[in-house]
Amino acid sequence: MDDSSLIWDDGALVTIDQRGLPHEVRELRLRTVDEIIDAIATLAIRGAPAIGIAGAFGVVIATRAHTLGGVVDEAAVEAEADRIAAARPTAVNLAWAVRRVRGRIAAGADAVLAETLDMLAEDGRVNRAAATHAADLVQRLCGDRPLRLLTHCNTGRLATSAFGTAIGTLRVLHERGVVTDVLVDETRPLLQGARLTAWELAEAGIPHRLTIDSAAAWAMATGQVDAVLVGADRITANGDVANKIGTYPLALAARHHGIPFIVVAPESTRDTAMATGAQILVEQRAAAEVTGLGTASTAPAGTPVFNPAFDVTPAGLVTAVVTENGVAYRNSDEFNEHGRLAQADPAESAEARGSAWQPEQGRAIAVVARQLYERGWMPGTAGNISVRIGDDALITASGLSKGELSTHDTVLVTVADTVAYPGQSRKPSAETSIHTAVYRTTGAGAVVHVHSPFATALATTAARPAPDPRATTEAGTIVPFAADDQPGETATTLRISGYELLKGFGLADPSSVQVPLFPNWPDVARIGTDIETYLREHPTAPPILFITGHGITAWGDTLSQARDRAECLEALCELITRTGRTDATPLEIGPT
Repeated sequence: MDDSSLIWDDGALVTIDQRGLPHEVRELRLRTVDEIIDAIATLAIRGAPAIGIAGAFGVVIATRAHTLGGVVDEAAVEAEADRIAAARPTAVNLAWAVRRVRGRIAAGADAVLAETLDMLAEDGRVNRAAATHAADLVQRLCGDRPLRLLTHCNTGRLATSAFGTAIGTLRVLHERGVVTDVLVDETRPLLQGARLTAWELAEAGIPHRLTIDSAAAWAMATGQVDAVLVGADRITANGDVANKIGTYPLALAARHHGIPFIVVAPESTRDTAMATGAQILVEQRAAAEVTGLGTASTAPAGTPVFNPAFDVTPAGLVTAVVTENGVAYRNSDEFNEHGRLAQADPAESAEARGSAWQPEQGRAIAVVARQLYERGWMPGTAGNISVRIGDDALITASGLSKGELSTHDTVLVTVADTVAYPGQSRKPSAETSIHTAVYRTTGAGAVVHVHSPFATALATTAARPAPDPRATTEAGTIVPFAADDQPGETATTLRISGYELLKGFGLADPSSVQVPLFPNWPDVARIGTDIETYLREHPTAPPILFITGHGITAWGDTLSQARDRAECLEALCELITRTGRTDATPLEIGPT
C-alpha cells in the first residue's frame, strides 16, 4: 500500500478520511480553504505533522483562489492563512507550516506549492530518521532482547505524511525482528488508538493488543511493558511535552515503574519560543465526544464536561526526546545497567537537569564542528557552536581544535548571565557572550559562529569605505571606534538583494536582506552587548550577522538550521565576491 497519506492531485489535497476508519477507507478530496479547515477541525486529518502540511496546502488553495490576472491579493490570502493556522491551536506544526509558506505568497501559487511539496518530501525523510534514532535508543536502553512496547494515540503515517514517528519507531524495531508485542491504548474519547493505530499495526504486520487507557499502568506493574513510545504536538524550550490527553498519566506510571518514556517527534514540533508547558493553550473539544459514543448517549442529558484534547507532560518525567537530529536526553544518568530507571529525586537541581542533556547534545555539536573544520571554516581553535537547553546553553570549550572535538568538550552556561556551571572541567569559548546575546533576544535553539573565508573577507572589506573619522589603521586593518563610545551605535548593515540564496534565511521577504555588521572589539563581551542591543532594537533582523574580521554568526531553531544558514551566507558572499558585484547593486552599505 502507498505509504503517503497526503497527495496533491489536480488542485486538490487528497487524503484518507480518518473519521471512517477502521471500517471504511474513504477518500477525501479537498479543494477549498473551508474544506481544509473543516477536515482539520473535525479530525478527518489529524496528527501534528499531517495537519501542518495540510494547512500549507490550504495556503496553496487560498493563493490560487485569490490570484487574478497573475496578481495575488496578498491581504486576502494572509487572512485565509490566519484562519487555517487557528484551526487547532495546540499543535505547533500547523502554525509553523503556515508561517513557512507565507513567505512565498507574493511569488504566487506555484511558489507556495513548491515550498509545500518540499515540506511534504522532508516529512517522510525526517520521520524515518527520527524513528531510526529512537529505535537505536530503545535497544540501547532495553538491551538485546525481545521487546514489549506501549504506545498512545496515533503517530503513524496517518498522523504524518509518511512512515510515522513513534509508530515509525515500532516499524523500524519490527523490521529488526525484536518486537514481541505492542500494547495500544484505545485513546479516549475519540479512540485514535483503537481505530487508527490498531489498523496501521495490522496493516504493517506488527503484533499488538488493544487495551483501555486505564489498564496501561497495571500492564507496567505486571511486567508487560519495556518502554513507552509517544509522539508530541508541541515541545517547549524546557522540554515539556504537549500530546494527546492521557499521555501525562502514562509518564507518571512509567517513572514509578522505572520504564523509559520516550517522545519521538520532528524538530518542527519543538517550540523554542515558548519557555514552559504552562504557556501552552490546551484545546477544549465538544462535550458530545465525552457524553456519548458514536450515536449512543452514555451520560445524562446536560451533564457538564471537561474535555481537553491534550495534556502536558513535565520535562522531568520524559526520559528522552528524539528528533531527526538524534536523541536529547532528559534523565540519562538515572538508568542503571539494566536499562531501568532509578527513582528520581523530585528536588533535583536545575544544574543536574541541564547537565543531563550534555552527552547527546555534545555529540551533535562535535559532529557539526568537525564538518565545518574540514571545510576550513573553524581552523585550529577558531569558531564555536552552541545549543540552547531551556534557560542554559551548551557551548564548545575554549582553546580546543574543532577538528578533534569530542562529545564532552562542551560547557554548560546560563543564558541570563553567561556564567558557566561549577564543577565542569573546561572553560567555555571566549565568544560565549555572542551566543547568549542571541539567545536572550531571539527564539534561537542553536548558534554557529565560524570564520568562513568569503563572508569574513567581504564583511571586512565592506567596513572600509566609510570608517569612523576617529578610526586608526594598522597594516590596512580598520580598528572600529563606536560613535560616542556607546554600545549599540556601532553597527552598519550590508544590504544584499537579488539572489535566490536569500531564501535560505527564512525571511518574510526573501528578495533582500540587511545583514548587521559589528566591529571587532578586543573585549568580546562588548561585541555581545552590541549584538544584544541591536537585536532588541531590530526584532525582525535576519538570523545572521557579520563581525568585521571576526567571521559570521548564524542561528536557527535547530543546530542543523543554524549550520545551514551559515553555509548559505558563505555561499552568498562567495557568489558576490566572484562575480565582482560589490557596488550598490546588490550590495549596499549604510548606517543602521
